[in-house]
Parts: sequence; C-alpha cells; structure tokens
Amino acid sequence: MELQDLFITPIFLGLIYAVAYQLRDRVNNRYTRPYFIPALTLKLVGALSLGIIYQFYYGGGDTFNYFNQAKPIHQAFFEHPLVGLKLLLANGTTDPDGSMLPYTSQMYWFKAPNEYFVVRTCGVLGLVCGHTYSTIALFFACLSFTGIWALYNTFCRLYPALYKEFATAVFFIPSVYFWGSGITKDALCIGALGWLFYGFYNLLVVRQRLLKAAIMLVLAGVVLKSTKIYIIISFIPPVMVWVSTQYSARIKSGALRAAVLPVLLMVGGIAGYALSKNVAEGDKNYDFAAIEGRAKVASQYHNSISHTEAGKGIGMGNSGYSIDNYTGPQDIPKIAPKALVIGLFRPFLWEVRNPVMLLSALEIFWITLLTLRIFFRVGLLGTLRQIGSTPLVLFGIIFSVTFAIATATTSGNFGNLVRYRIPMWPFYVSALFVLESTTRRAKAAAAPKRQLQAA
Repeated sequence: MELQDLFITPIFLGLIYAVAYQLRDRVNNRYTRPYFIPALTLKLVGALSLGIIYQFYYGGGDTFNYFNQAKPIHQAFFEHPLVGLKLLLANGTTDPDGSMLPYTSQMYWFKAPNEYFVVRTCGVLGLVCGHTYSTIALFFACLSFTGIWALYNTFCRLYPALYKEFATAVFFIPSVYFWGSGITKDALCIGALGWLFYGFYNLLVVRQRLLKAAIMLVLAGVVLKSTKIYIIISFIPPVMVWVSTQYSARIKSGALRAAVLPVLLMVGGIAGYALSKNVAEGDKNYDFAAIEGRAKVASQYHNSISHTEAGKGIGMGNSGYSIDNYTGPQDIPKIAPKALVIGLFRPFLWEVRNPVMLLSALEIFWITLLTLRIFFRVGLLGTLRQIGSTPLVLFGIIFSVTFAIATATTSGNFGNLVRYRIPMWPFYVSALFVLESTTRRAKAAAAPKRQLQAA
C-alpha cells in the first residue's frame, strides 16, 4: 500500500456507500434491511484489514503478489491498449509477434491459470482507480458481498423467521468476512458460491427469475472453476441431493413421499456426481482420474512437513498437524473421524501459538459450543432424524462434513485450513440454526398432545 491509497480510497469508499444506500431498499425487506449496511461494512473493513495485516504483520503475501502482477496489465492498457486486451484474454500463451512479452515477463503467474484469473480481475478493476491497492481490495469485497447477500436472501426465503440467525451465519463469522474479503481467491470464491446456491435454488427449485439465475449460475461456475475448482466439485453433489429432497417435500402423501425419497436421493446423487465429474474433466489436478493421486501426494507431503517440524520442536509452533497418510479410498474410514474433528473443531484454545491463531480458536470454540448445545438439546438420535428430514440441514451437513474432511486432509497446517474451510461455515452454521429451530417447533407442536394424553 502506498501514499495514493490515502487519497483515492476514501473517494471510492464514499461512492460505494452512496450506491449501497440507494440499493438498500430495493434488495431488502423490513427484516433484512438492518443488516445490509453493517454486513457490507464488515466486508470493507475485512478487505482493508487483510492488506494491513499482510503488510505490517506478515511482511507480504499473495494479496500483494496479485496486485503487483496486475500492474503490467494496467501499464499495457495505457501504452498499447490492444496488448492490454490480449493480456486479459490470454490463456497462458503469448502472441507470435512478441508484443505481450515485455509485460508477461513481469508476471510469474502468467502460466498459472488459477492465480492469473485473480491477476486479470485485479487488472480490470485497477483501470478505474489508478491501480490503487486499497481501492481494488474494496472492489473485491463488494463483489464478494453481492454473492453472500444473495445467499442470505435465499436462506431467508426458505426460513423467513431465522433472518437474525442467518445474518450471524453468513455475515458475522470473523474468518469468513476477514479471509473472504480483499484481493484474494477466497473473496471471489465465497461470493461465487453464494451466487451458485442462488442459481440452483431459483433455476431448479422454485423456477423463478430464470434468466438471472441461469446467468449467475454460469458466471459463478466460471469463477469457481477458474480459481478453486475443488469447491464447485464438492458443492454440486450435495446441492443436487438438496434439490431432490425439495421436490420430495412437495409430495403431500407421507407414504408416497417416503417411498419416492430414496429414488430421488439416488437420482440427485448420481446427477451431482456426473455434473462434478464433467466440471473437473481436463483439469490437471482435479480430474477424477487424477484427483486420488493428488490427494495422496498432498497428504503425504503435509504429514512429512509436520513430522519434520515436530522433530525440531517447532511442530505446533508452526501451527502444523498430521493425519495418517492417505493411500487410497480404503483409508477414508480410518482418517475421516480425525480429519472431521480437525476440519470442524480445531485449533483448540490450548493449541494457540500466535494472535491470528487465537482469533480462529475463539471462533471455533463458539462453533463447537453451538454444535454441542444442539446435540444436547435434541439428542443424538433426534438430531440425526431431524437432519434426514430437513432438506437444507441435510445439504448443509453433507457439504460441510465432506468439505471439512477434504480440507483437513490436504491442508497440513491451521494457517491454511482457516482460509480453505471458510466456504463451508455459512452453510454449516445455518444448518445448525435451522436444526435448532425445527426441533423447537416440533417440541412445541408435540406439547399439547402430551398434555391431552396426560389429562
């Protein structure tokens, strides 16, 4: 960040708020309206805080790498606009006449498609603000916010009475609004994931706003495939199962619904798997033919690092952890319980080694208490029964559990894990709130019957 940030960023910050206040009444009702500006503010604060912490605490990081490697794009547009356009459309190869070479030689991520997608986005946004880091970070936060607001509104359409709880789950989890803002892949991904859920719900469930839903579904899919394809691969199967359960819930006959549900679940699961496989096809890391080998290599690499650090007495000091090496599908039952605990409930408070890790541990402690509270109130069997009978909860738990196991197995340390798992938190915590609400309503409905029987 430079001196120009202090002069240019406040101007754009004022413009962002001016637009936000104009849009607030158009995209809200009287229940959700109070959360619009506070939620946006948290995203903007998170974006600026991310840059400050990376500059003054970490001394650098990927967020500045994206910004710095986008400078040649900004430079090219003012020197040779056609070359600048070529850089935005490039797919890792330079043109025959060599006009792009003076610029691509400054970008070591030019041939790394996932990272270069963020660089290109940064380059485009920089054109309107003189390529100022803080302002571009605010733009990333706004893009991310549009998606999580779409996610929040979709949840509220499903369960209007839980608008307060959903606000907590979607907007106010610290790791989500901090790591999910600023110039990062995570900011783009968490926003795209919100639009993806919005698209599936409107296009396949309620059949409303079809054109907008289709457009956002495609755009969100492109963003996720271009940045973190494993998110969309993990998301599609459970969301298709959720779509199937939504259709089964419309069947009025209980007996017919019970008979049809297994078929719909199977169809949804198969369709989700086929769609995920199609999305991943051709990707060198996540093609289904190669993904098992990648998981094996990642697991063994991170475990070797953790064991090496432990031998030097710095293991947890570097926030590392280890899981048994993954060698194939046969190991999943063995490593899944430990990976699930790590993915959902660690780091523990006594594992904290630095201030950033403390914030994560406090967040996890709250989520753990929320989980335990629901299990103790509802009971294990009652919880499992409610999960199976509540479509949104079933989806949220399936997605979160599989995502937690996958990220814990391949992350290797809590520093990475905290960032990798933020896509699941809005769905997991929202599922907990819905589970608690449906159980409370079920108990309230059963109370008069028990009183009548007692009388």
